[in-house]
Amino acid sequence: MEDIQSDSEEYQGQHFEQLNLTGIELRDKSFYDCEFSHCNFSDGKLLNCKFDGCRFTNSNLSMVKIKASVFREVRFKSCKLVGIDWTTARWPSVALTGLVEFDECILNGSSFFGLYLQELKLEACQVHDVDFTEADCEYASFIQTDFANSTFHQTKLSKADFTDASNYQINITTNKITGAKFSLPEAVSLLDSLGIELI
Repeated sequence: MEDIQSDSEEYQGQHFEQLNLTGIELRDKSFYDCEFSHCNFSDGKLLNCKFDGCRFTNSNLSMVKIKASVFREVRFKSCKLVGIDWTTARWPSVALTGLVEFDECILNGSSFFGLYLQELKLEACQVHDVDFTEADCEYASFIQTDFANSTFHQTKLSKADFTDASNYQINITTNKITGAKFSLPEAVSLLDSLGIELI
């Protein structure tokens, strides 16, 4: 396994395991089809880096700065991603789907403000205090995800799947939810924005 802190600028098909990189700064590095397992990047900086076809498993990326970094077909499985401002990453000028995927992750305190996230997979995750304002989440899969205190405002949620999701507060007059799927009894919360009383 090549040292991630070496002078090398490009890594292909590497498997990095149990690396403790707390507070590290990685700059101008590219990773293609690499795997990161049980790695700790917390409080680090990933500056102008590229992750293409990579997979993170059981890793901690909390409070990581991702300024100008690129994520393409990257999957996070059972990872901790608290406090990340995803808007600071470098997103393609042409809207593309399948850039990131989250499965059984913790993303509390993060921001996806205004991002194009069509077909996003964010399943069985804990997503507390996360900002989805003005994001395009059409066709996204939010199955079994807990959205306590998260913000949806002017968010495009048409055809999104909230099956077995919980604790979401979505104003149906300020968000687009045409064709979205919701499960009872949680879906009753959608009526809160109408100011009506259910008996």
